[in-house]
Amino acid sequence: MAKRDYYDILGVTKSASDSEIKKAYRKMALKYHPDKNPDDKEAEAKFKEAAEAYEVLSNADKKARYDQFGHQAFEGAGGFGGGGMNMDDIFSQFGDIFGGAFGGGGFSGFGGGFGGGGQRRVKGSNLRIRVKLTLEDIANGVEKKVKVRRKVQAPGTTYKTCSTCNGTGQVTRVTNTILGRMQTASTCNVCGGAGQTIDKKPSDADAQGLIIKEETVSIKIPAGVVDGMQLKVSGKGNEAPGNGISGDLLVAIEEENHPTLQREGDNLHYDLYVSLPDAVLGTSKEIDTVTGKVRIKIEPGVQSGKILRLRGKGIPSINGYGKGDLLVHVNVWTPKTLNKQQKDFFESMRNDEHFEPKPEIGDKSFFEKVKDMFS
Repeated sequence: MAKRDYYDILGVTKSASDSEIKKAYRKMALKYHPDKNPDDKEAEAKFKEAAEAYEVLSNADKKARYDQFGHQAFEGAGGFGGGGMNMDDIFSQFGDIFGGAFGGGGFSGFGGGFGGGGQRRVKGSNLRIRVKLTLEDIANGVEKKVKVRRKVQAPGTTYKTCSTCNGTGQVTRVTNTILGRMQTASTCNVCGGAGQTIDKKPSDADAQGLIIKEETVSIKIPAGVVDGMQLKVSGKGNEAPGNGISGDLLVAIEEENHPTLQREGDNLHYDLYVSLPDAVLGTSKEIDTVTGKVRIKIEPGVQSGKILRLRGKGIPSINGYGKGDLLVHVNVWTPKTLNKQQKDFFESMRNDEHFEPKPEIGDKSFFEKVKDMFS
């Protein structure tokens, strides 16, 4: 089933401001909040769908990538774009959206949730890595296995309920003012908001009961990604102490230079040099593509600067809208040194009508070709 457009989910346009997007999300989230719709799977799905849309559209960088590449900008790595966010993610990131609704932004379902008198679950920190990809990797999509050093709970570590906050992760203070008694809540400074403290831990664990462990993570990278794009592997960042949830692994794409091909969006460019005799008589040449070598035909009398278009031999669109083209730029190589016999031949051809330039209407100028390339 195709994913719905994020703007349609929130009922806003692409030109909507940050405040309009936030207002639209709050309206949707309150409507489908699990506390308001207990045991309603459809409402729960819509609640998660709205949170997913807001997670992207409320972030300037993610919004720009979504506007350019659509859903596929966040898919292929098990990340949020693929439906990887759960209720814990939503309430840890967007709990402030609900304001005073549902007991101060809390959530009573799904194992206690966040705030509102329930136990607060902290999230581990994210990890960031860079993955280098060849043009062939980008054209075909690839699964990369990378080694990641992440924090995990040490075997034998046990936790107990924090006695300061009684497991809520928050400390409530009541003060008397001229306006009456005022109640404020802040993160517990003993457990750091986790609601739990260390009971027992092995000697090699840190203060939170965590150790460093190297792990091999498999990352599915979709075809058509671009340099600088960031993918997310949910739950493969650092673990959190106690009953917290793991952070994410953020994967930045780095595109390696190709020895003969240059990328421009979904199109590829190839410079083909042919000798003067081959340009006059015609020939065939083998050239590189991202799917292997192909042989192309050069017609007799080809002009330097001619562009041969090989349709569908470029990079797949990350939105799934087909493939780009491979543009072969023909460059006729003029010899710089000649022997006497060769010089005599060309001298005799100076005034020959076959060697006089005769551009036809169909022969575009250099500027027209450049204009066509960018139109």
